[in-house]
Amino acid sequence: MTSSRTALAGLAISICTICTIFAFGCQKPKEPAAVQTTNPGVTEGTIVAVGDSLTAGLGVAESDAYPAQLERKLRQAGYRWRVVNAGISGETSSGTLSRIDWIMRLNPEIVILEIGANDGMRGIDPRLIQSNIEKIVASLQAKNVLVVLAGMQMLTSMGPAYTARFAAIYPEIGRERALLRVPFFLDKVAGEPSLNLADGIHPNAAGYRIVADTVYPYLLQAVERKKKGTRQKQ
Repeated sequence: MTSSRTALAGLAISICTICTIFAFGCQKPKEPAAVQTTNPGVTEGTIVAVGDSLTAGLGVAESDAYPAQLERKLRQAGYRWRVVNAGISGETSSGTLSRIDWIMRLNPEIVILEIGANDGMRGIDPRLIQSNIEKIVASLQAKNVLVVLAGMQMLTSMGPAYTARFAAIYPEIGRERALLRVPFFLDKVAGEPSLNLADGIHPNAAGYRIVADTVYPYLLQAVERKKKGTRQKQ
């Protein structure tokens, strides 16, 4: 079994460098002209997947990105929820915070929040990253949006102190805001060549199937909580 150290070592290429290669990423992200949805028929509610290129599905077909795969899993289980892919390549926590109003125009009941990796690769102070994510979560919860927080890890090349402080951001926010939290968004995918594109950073279709499997049980809990009318901390 691949150790966490080996998995993280497989991520030891800068996200910003890879995004530059693909002509995406570290330039200022733009809001998408049209948000990607998979099945606009009759639904029970709307889930919005918010994040960077890992959510947008850089390098794969829209139908292979994890939000589309999640919607298919929900529908197969009898949950008629729409999953909107609102990921933006190159997005940072500051960028996400600035577009909360835009996200709310999508009328989400649930938001899956995957953000922070690009901040970390730029060496942004983890205190600022955490503050931004806390504000994002608080803003969503104040509007009765249930948040599923996707935990991220940073490259070992950033040094042990930075890596440890970065990893602590997500469980700390999860505890403080009583969130459903995916421990590591790229669990069983990071560092596995057969599950990633040639850049070694972004999952391929098979990798995204595993990402969807990883996120799904936490999303299912969120859906059930919404059906029962359970509210998160505000």
